[in-house]
Amino acid sequence: METIVLGRGPLTLAQLSAVALDHAPVALDPTRRAELAAIRAKVETLLHPEAPNVYGVNTGFGALAEVRIEAGDLARLQLNLVRSHATGVGAPFPTAIARAMTLLRANVLVRGTSGARPEVAELLLGMLNAGVHPVIPQKGSVGASGDLAPLAHLALVLVGEGEAELGGRVLPGGQALAKAGLAPIELAAKEGLALINGTQAMTADAALTLARAQRLMRTADLVGAMTLDALQGSVRPFDPRIHAMRPHPGQAAVAENLRRLLADSPINASHQQHTCRKVQDPYSLRCMPQVHGATRDVLDHVERVLSVEVDAATDNPLVFLEEDGRLTTLSGGNFHGQPVAFAADFMGIAVAELANITERRVEQLVNPALSGGLRPFLATHGGLDSGFMIAQVTAAALVSENKVLAHPASVDSIPSSANREDHVSMGTIAARKGRRIVEHAEQVVAIELLCAAEALDQRRPLRSAPPIEAAHALVRATIPALDGDRNLQPDLAEAARLVRTGALLDAAEAVCGALL
Repeated sequence: METIVLGRGPLTLAQLSAVALDHAPVALDPTRRAELAAIRAKVETLLHPEAPNVYGVNTGFGALAEVRIEAGDLARLQLNLVRSHATGVGAPFPTAIARAMTLLRANVLVRGTSGARPEVAELLLGMLNAGVHPVIPQKGSVGASGDLAPLAHLALVLVGEGEAELGGRVLPGGQALAKAGLAPIELAAKEGLALINGTQAMTADAALTLARAQRLMRTADLVGAMTLDALQGSVRPFDPRIHAMRPHPGQAAVAENLRRLLADSPINASHQQHTCRKVQDPYSLRCMPQVHGATRDVLDHVERVLSVEVDAATDNPLVFLEEDGRLTTLSGGNFHGQPVAFAADFMGIAVAELANITERRVEQLVNPALSGGLRPFLATHGGLDSGFMIAQVTAAALVSENKVLAHPASVDSIPSSANREDHVSMGTIAARKGRRIVEHAEQVVAIELLCAAEALDQRRPLRSAPPIEAAHALVRATIPALDGDRNLQPDLAEAARLVRTGALLDAAEAVCGALL
């Protein structure tokens, strides 16, 4: 697997996913390492007793920013900072998110504006390569001055404290480092602050959730097409002339996906040959380009925001080595998570609505008054069997919970640090909620998949379009058609796996090419 080298160019979302999910190796560019060492040498000139006060270097933090710290106490100050800020609670972040956080924090240091020694970034990268994953509680950040509590738990492992997972076991941080052949570091001036100031928890969570949401977005087009054909719906609403008259990019892309997925469908051809009393399909079928497409446009916006954030310098203060060799320190607010907070909230709202319209298509499939001749609830023996009756209820429950989760976190703020941090973003809460919404939406799409596959079985001997038949065949390879009621929970879990991993999408795209 190709090594991701920090310091040679911008870090991308694709690289972040490769390291977080696929454990791609990471390294620091040697030229950049020398530059970081030169910057650090200039930072250390600020430790002289006659040097002016520089926040985080020779002063306290937050509301104590005006308190000067003696040179002999600066290392202790940084360790105290990390220890005191490690106040997270709740279940830990999944391993992939912890890895993403570790990479993002290393990348901030590699930008050079944090003023930390290159050894700090190298230890973070060494932890990634060795599989040392800090145990980081998910709750406790308000998103400014960044993700202080989560990042403090990450930083504890670097000094040999806290906890880390290695090889499936949770160990004390120092023990995990030792088993991986790594040594803890002693933090120098500014380095504790350089490790905990920033948006890396919310950004890591939102970025990995975005990748899932984008895969789900295309999968929803595929499963929606399966449902439309099973319900003998019309493809005319996907005519490109309609969408040219309202040229939202996502709308046009979804319409094209549906045309490709439904091309050459014998079910559709047979339906067109016979007299049909339906004038128009329900909105959940006819308006897929408009609704799915709007979600797609939101996710494109979120991608633009996160593409900036993953390569941003979010420390404070930032240090700049001028052309004449002087060091300039600037205090600002790049740690504030508002851009990510808005993006994560918007992503959650958009995916919640994707699940909403999906659940309405499930109702179309199971309701005998709407399904166009399919068996009630798709049951084998109506009355004796309940079929997918309660699967629709599960979808409704998940969609309803998503409506609660979709309330934006970013509209809230609560002052902290003696009102020095008087406006905060709640971005980490927004990202965490967004992840739960996507998890629920994946399951709702999986429920539609099971119902659509059963409905296609009931249309036999007619067959659907080739990509849809390929997806149907993949489902039937592990989930048999209903032959009387059975415990559907294993089927729901397997269908969710096909959706979540992209296996279903891969099966269809192997026939029709990559969807937009």
